Amino acid sequence: MSEPAIPVIDLKPLFAGGEEGRKAVASQIGEACRGIGFFYVTGHGVPAELRDDVFDVAAKFFSASEEEKAKAKFSVATGNRGFIPMKGESLDPTKAPDLKEAFNIGLELAPDDPEIVNETKFRALNRWPEMYGFRETMLAYYNAVWKLGCKLHEAFATDLGIEADFFEDKMDRPLATLRLLHYPERPAALDEEGQLGAGEHTDYGCVTLLATDEVGGLEVRTRDGRWLAAPFIPGAYVCNIGDCLMRWTNDIYVSTPHRVVSPPGRERYSVAFFLDPNPDAMVECLPGCASDDNPAKYPPIRGDDYLTSRLNPTYEKSGLM
Repeated sequence: MSEPAIPVIDLKPLFAGGEEGRKAVASQIGEACRGIGFFYVTGHGVPAELRDDVFDVAAKFFSASEEEKAKAKFSVATGNRGFIPMKGESLDPTKAPDLKEAFNIGLELAPDDPEIVNETKFRALNRWPEMYGFRETMLAYYNAVWKLGCKLHEAFATDLGIEADFFEDKMDRPLATLRLLHYPERPAALDEEGQLGAGEHTDYGCVTLLATDEVGGLEVRTRDGRWLAAPFIPGAYVCNIGDCLMRWTNDIYVSTPHRVVSPPGRERYSVAFFLDPNPDAMVECLPGCASDDNPAKYPPIRGDDYLTSRLNPTYEKSGLM
């Protein structure tokens, strides 16, 4: 049996302005979302220099001392922001903690923003390390991939037969997270059997845009239960559907389990952007995604309540939440 391929989709026609080109790209994306749930994108418009800068700054941060990194440590009070130490997460809560460390950055808000003043759930000031260029680089990148994620939602809407701007007012103050990731060399002897760089999981939000280095290690589970390696493609993003968009589409789009199996003898870096909707966005079955034969499977839920339901199990073992 031949392995299914993760499609590579050129987004240039999505930006070019022609209706025919936009519909063609939307159709390709929709086919991937209904199938394997993963796709690569090229022609995305995010400058290569900015991507390189993000990886360089991330590597510098993760090479700092544990004491220095802990100054910006993640906790329940930090609104899903800050440094998450090695083994601080269990993406598969049934298995050993993940062999990775991470740093989360959320939507940048001013100290006097009403959602900060009122201590709205998942709204907090970002925790910036005392490192030259860190904040400026990460905010420039955050805004670039946020824009790209919103453009992908125009394609989703077009493919699903709803207004192209349907998601616009649901993604303009998102619970989006930019996540820097460092996977150390895999030790010869693991602390616990089955321990991985990132345990098997599906992503929580609507869409993930992942930039990786050349080391590899990302694996995608096919519909028949086999694991497919996602190869490194220079300059491309690996995109995948998350559970929130799967819920919004009444399971027409499919979120796919995946994991990171870090190769021995190599450390690995990646940068993920998870686009979750606004806190008050109502996630409910989209128009046209239900029928008499396929009624709505999920009750409506706010974006922030849905994210809470997914984060709690991830950090339960470590006590960070």
